[in-house]
Order: sequence, then structure tokens, then C-alpha cells
Amino acid sequence: MKKVLIACMGAAVLALAAPSSEVLAVVNGHKITEADVQNVLNAMGARASFTQLPKDVQKKVLDQVVQQELLQEHAIKSGIERTKEYKEALAKLKKKLALDIWMKKQLDSIKVSDAEAKKVYNEHKSAFKRPETVHARHILVKTEAEAKQIIAELNKTPKSKLKEKFIELAKSKSTGPSAVRGGDLGTFGRKQMVKPFSDAAFTLKAGQYTRQPVHTQFGYHVIYVEEKHPAQTVPFGEVKDRIKQNLKMEKFKEKVQKIAKQLEAKAKIKYNQ
Repeated sequence: MKKVLIACMGAAVLALAAPSSEVLAVVNGHKITEADVQNVLNAMGARASFTQLPKDVQKKVLDQVVQQELLQEHAIKSGIERTKEYKEALAKLKKKLALDIWMKKQLDSIKVSDAEAKKVYNEHKSAFKRPETVHARHILVKTEAEAKQIIAELNKTPKSKLKEKFIELAKSKSTGPSAVRGGDLGTFGRKQMVKPFSDAAFTLKAGQYTRQPVHTQFGYHVIYVEEKHPAQTVPFGEVKDRIKQNLKMEKFKEKVQKIAKQLEAKAKIKYNQ
């Protein structure tokens, strides 16, 4: 339970980032900024930022925030701040805000060196392996005869014009959705395609195509490999920041957990079963 609590606190701390202060509206002299609107969106569970929304949706959201501001002003003028309910809720909010800001300070105080990150990288290199991939194109047809005819045309094509010819045939003959892209399937790993297709593609070298049709449940394929990338370990420079961030969060959780246990040891706690 403590680990869950601390993890949630960590998420709250990371959320305390400085948003934009651009003023979007002024209500009775009070400025409403982009940050105010984004906070409303976040509370609604929206994942998109305000600036990513269509203009008509931005207007609707801003109107809601303006109405909220007017209602808040009305509530304050009604004397709600003098009620018992308000004072109790305010005390709880103050405690939560104090904890959030304190947690952020603890997180900011933690430093992780490049040497620490490099040590983790060296100890867990297997976790940073990039699998073998190929960049391939294919032509998908319904029958084996059609596939063989396409291969016959490729066999007559000079090597210097092979890719160009393959793209031309893919656009004119392929029944697959990639036909409009000249059969381009992008870069993929072995397990991302059905086995017969992957086995054939990964057997080829860059610039080669299958000399026999490859049969799958989708039909008959002719495959051309543009590039082949062997399995390799991701360079430290590419993952250094991610490792440092993970280490920082681990240290943060350990630090807060340690302080919490120290406070527990000194406190008078009584559980009512």
C-alpha cells in the first residue's frame, strides 16, 4: 500500500510543471490563462493540450472556464468562506498542497550522475537490445501464377532499376493496402509479421527479392528488402536520460519511504479495527 501511495505522490510531483501563462480571457478584472484552462482539461481527464484542440472546441472549453470563474466569484460573495464546511475543506486542501510542494522539493534535491546511469546500463545491457529488423516492400496477389509472373518481370530488370520496377509493379498489381505506397511496409521485426513472410524477408539481403512466391493466409507475396539492420545494443547516449529519470524516481521513492518509516516510529498511531 505504501509503494502505491508513494508512486501516486511521485506522479503528483511530476505534474507540478510550469504551464503557459498566456492570457486567454479577463473576467471582471481576473485573468484566465492557458494554464487555468489546461487544469480544467486535466481534471476532465483529457489527454490533449488546449493548443491541440480544434478552434471551436477551444472556444467551448474557454467558455466553461469563464462560467466557472463567474460561479466562483458568486460563491465567495455569498459568504461561503465563513461556513464550517468551507473551513474544513480548506484545511484538507492546505495539507495536500503542502505535501505536493514538499514532495517536489524532495524530488528536485535528488541528483543522478552519468556514472550511475552508465553503471546501470552496463549491468543490464540485455534490456537495451534492439532486435534485428528489415525495411521491406511486398506485392500481394491472389494466385501463385500471378506472383511467378511478377518475379519473371523482376528477373529481367537490371539491378540498378530493380527498386523502381518493384514499386511500379506494387502500385499496379498488388491487392494489399500498401500498394499506394509502392508496397512499402516500413521497418519491422521478425515477430511483427506472419512466420512464412518473416522467414522469407529475413533470409534476403538488402536489394534482393524472393525468387519464389511466399504463401500466407493473405495470398501470395513477392518481397523486396530495402534495408537490413542486425540486432544491436542501443547506445548509452540514446537511453542515458531515461535511465537517469528512472534512477531519480527510485531514489525519490526510497527517500520518502525512509522518512515515512522514521515518522511512523516516532508517532502515536492507533488503528480501529
